[in-house]
Amino acid sequence: MGTLRRYFEVAGQLSPGELAALAARRAYRSARQSLHTNSAGVSPERLLQALGAAGPHALAEVAFARRSVLAWCDVARRADTVEALALLPGACVRALARADAALARRVRLFGREYAIAVGDLDAWHRDPLSGHLYPRVPARALRLRVPGSDPKLPWALGRLDFVVALGQGYWVARDERLREAYAEGFCAWVHEFLDACPVGEGVQWACPMDVALRAANLAQALWMFSDAACVRAPAFLTRALQALVHHCAYVEAHLEDAWSVPNNHLVSNYVGLLTVAALFPRLPGARGWGALAARGLREQMQRQVHPDGVSFEGSLPYHRLSVELFTLGLLAARAAGRLLGLGYTLRLRRMVRAVQAWCGAGGRAPQLGDNDSGRAWPLQERESLDHGYLVPFGAALFRSQRLREAGVPLPDEAVWLLGAGGLQDFSRLRQRARRPRVFRSRAGGVHVLRGQEALVCVSAGAVGQRGTGGHSHNDQLSFELHLRGLPLLVDPGTGTYTRDLRLRHALRSTAAHNTLEVDGQEQAPLNPEQPFLLPEGAHGRLLHVSEGDTVLRLAASHEGYLRLQRPLQVERHFTLDSLQGALSVVDALQGEGSHAVASRFHLAPGLRAQVRQATWAEYSRACDVPGAPQGYGPDAVELWRERRLEAVMLFTPELTVGVEAGLYSAGYGELGNAQVVVARGHLRAPVQLGAVLLFSATSLARRSMP
Repeated sequence: MGTLRRYFEVAGQLSPGELAALAARRAYRSARQSLHTNSAGVSPERLLQALGAAGPHALAEVAFARRSVLAWCDVARRADTVEALALLPGACVRALARADAALARRVRLFGREYAIAVGDLDAWHRDPLSGHLYPRVPARALRLRVPGSDPKLPWALGRLDFVVALGQGYWVARDERLREAYAEGFCAWVHEFLDACPVGEGVQWACPMDVALRAANLAQALWMFSDAACVRAPAFLTRALQALVHHCAYVEAHLEDAWSVPNNHLVSNYVGLLTVAALFPRLPGARGWGALAARGLREQMQRQVHPDGVSFEGSLPYHRLSVELFTLGLLAARAAGRLLGLGYTLRLRRMVRAVQAWCGAGGRAPQLGDNDSGRAWPLQERESLDHGYLVPFGAALFRSQRLREAGVPLPDEAVWLLGAGGLQDFSRLRQRARRPRVFRSRAGGVHVLRGQEALVCVSAGAVGQRGTGGHSHNDQLSFELHLRGLPLLVDPGTGTYTRDLRLRHALRSTAAHNTLEVDGQEQAPLNPEQPFLLPEGAHGRLLHVSEGDTVLRLAASHEGYLRLQRPLQVERHFTLDSLQGALSVVDALQGEGSHAVASRFHLAPGLRAQVRQATWAEYSRACDVPGAPQGYGPDAVELWRERRLEAVMLFTPELTVGVEAGLYSAGYGELGNAQVVVARGHLRAPVQLGAVLLFSATSLARRSMP
């Protein structure tokens, strides 16, 4: 019944043509799955025949035959890559640390480290946080939504990111015994996974996205270890190549294209297929996987990325994932000698330019929309909101001076994926990049104002995934404010998906964002049974943006409260004044009747708020901000980071200000405490209300108002 209800909810967001296409995809998918269910796996004999190997003894020579274009993971590139890594401070040390952790069977999943015991086959089926063991039944019959548990943890383990980390150690280490240990550790991990997870059984086969990314990691790691004796051994290599065939056949049969709106999962499917086809082109089925994936990636780049380069997901963290996926697809296509087209490359470059626009100093991105900490490059540990490395990577990939920023080094990932040539290209670029003062994406619903000290990122536009809102929140007119590269006002994040549905919806709610809540109502209704659905209801839109020498303005609106008994139209006006060092946020409510309002400002973790009496100097300064209210109440709120006063907030007089407890999640599965400044009032529309944040250090003196 839940599936049927969700179908009708989604159907309202799709055109008749899209609904017809959806029905056709689902019928075709059912046929593919039926054929896959009735087909046998590839036998060792068929594998040898397809590869043209005279026998098991010749398998490694044929499987790892050199081609004119070397993939990044080809061991033949080891010497040049390691030499280039040595020029990046700490890169080799970081690689060895990751490899050592994998060798010691210490795996980091969503901010926590877990030790996986040798031979613990249940570990691949267990949520290590709750202890729930998913049964080893056919994946299609598996019940994934178990209260208190989350399949994303075993899925993250099953992606086998750590086998690539072992490969990094194998390349970087100089001690031959250590290199041999890394190679043997790789073989042991692979054997254990295959013993524990037969094709199509259990939680590791329930999500084709993770099956595809596992195949990509396994294929890349095989090439990284391709001169290791234990990897070239016929018994191991036969089993590993059979596993690649089984993985790709499974992904092809279970392409995630039958959803109402295909998303990053389908892109992952194609990236996995193309990576395996590029690295092992003579595997049975590889030619078809490569053609299917290249065609699919070209199509999804146009469907899932807006012309301005912003992902259609409605989430900045998912934009990061999409950049990594589409980039890996591009590199795999190059290795396979396939062309994805100029349009693909240009749009990918615009995706990196969008990251450049919304990242603050230090590379931290605002957190708008869902955040599941997803990555496609298992090459360096990064915080979930660290997106800035994509900009210098893009500079090297596209040889773009517009992405080459002064003082920003090349990330480790660029040398691993682009090799010594990437470092050379980057070094030759002139440092000409300048981050834009204003960025707007009407299609993507994300807009940025950048001053001398401050960055303001505003959410206003259609919900993601073409109106279905799978990774969107009730965050219309919400914003993040970063000062000097550090977050001040934040989006509290995601926390979890299905482990705790109450928490999931609480962090998607209007009250969990820096926006105005009216009469205790949501901007758009949240269905408590649907954690990945938020149909368009608020209809947010950008009204205008203006850019002066020292003042930047942005206005946006939403219609979420037109459904109230006494309807309201909400507009929000932002003014960022670099001269005054201030941000004005003013809400205009058009309508009639009395309404209870609550305007929230969620503080970054580590900040504390203190209410005190405002000073005349603060009143005067606030009134000098263009477009700001000209009257304020008696209270001011100081925002402190340790012993540093970061900002002072003033509010219009009809609002009562307080400080409340809140939550903050910097990444998936992570949750901590934070504070929320809340301004409440009972107002009669039409009315204006708002706040001013004073953040320049020049006039944050604490003088009480006489």
